[in-house]
Amino acid sequence: MSGSLHSVLEPGGWDAAIISGFAWVLFGAGTVIFLAVMALLLLSLRRQGRPAGALLWIGGGGIAFPVLVLSALLGWSTWRSTQLAPQSSQGALSISVTGKMWWWEVRYRDPASGREIVSANEIRIPTGRAVYLGLSSADVIHSLWLPSLAGKRDMVPGRVTGLTLRADKPGIYRGQCAEYCGAQHAKMALHVVALAPQEFDAWLAGQGQAARPADSPLLERGRAAFLQQRCQACHTIRGVAEEARLGPDLTHVGGRMHIGAGLLRTHRDSLAGWIADPQAAKPGVFMPGSQDLDQDTLHALATYLEHLK
Repeated sequence: MSGSLHSVLEPGGWDAAIISGFAWVLFGAGTVIFLAVMALLLLSLRRQGRPAGALLWIGGGGIAFPVLVLSALLGWSTWRSTQLAPQSSQGALSISVTGKMWWWEVRYRDPASGREIVSANEIRIPTGRAVYLGLSSADVIHSLWLPSLAGKRDMVPGRVTGLTLRADKPGIYRGQCAEYCGAQHAKMALHVVALAPQEFDAWLAGQGQAARPADSPLLERGRAAFLQQRCQACHTIRGVAEEARLGPDLTHVGGRMHIGAGLLRTHRDSLAGWIADPQAAKPGVFMPGSQDLDQDTLHALATYLEHLK
């Protein structure tokens, strides 16, 4: 699987390729016009007095040329825009994404049981298939931007908007909140992981399962610490603690690439540091620290969460 892509110039799907074409045309046209203006500026500096045909230059270069160029760009971009995928859930895999300060809640529908499967800060999709993201916000205005897969769509509290995307090849595509939403706006990332269809189906089936039971004394101690520290007041682990929605669902947190909305790679050490003092990594987050935990208990809890895959 290729590395994380986060550029409009590296399209991974049909819509992204069209948007990338817009960018290249604007870059090219802007460069040509800039060089032409600089050439005229140098020519004017070498001449003295009023140049011959000044009114013609003003009328042609200042009025006619911009009108013709902008009209041509408008017509071409309008035609290309009609080739973008419609923002519709018909015939597409539907995934719900809710923006929160400062993380993303992601919900799928389990095809086997019909229940919702809840994840966070990571969207997994099958390649070659249209995916419709139903977007909403739980607090302030957010905006989901996936430059290598699609455009940008605002997420407004009380409304549901949609974004259609398709990945043509397996890979990891980085997204970002593109609407200032508070102190940690810059650290509100999201990754889209495109998988082969069979691999995606197997992953989704696994996500529909409850957390595996602790199978060692260390993991059992971590599970007990999760409950004793009242982590279930904010976090759900299906099969252990149900229906808490203030923080991300942790049922399969160990299988995600990052914690903290793209901030830290998922590993027992990063999990332990986050649990002990999340404010050190992301000041202003709503999760309280657990600096009173002894090192052995903290290690057990972090190991248990890493085990949830």
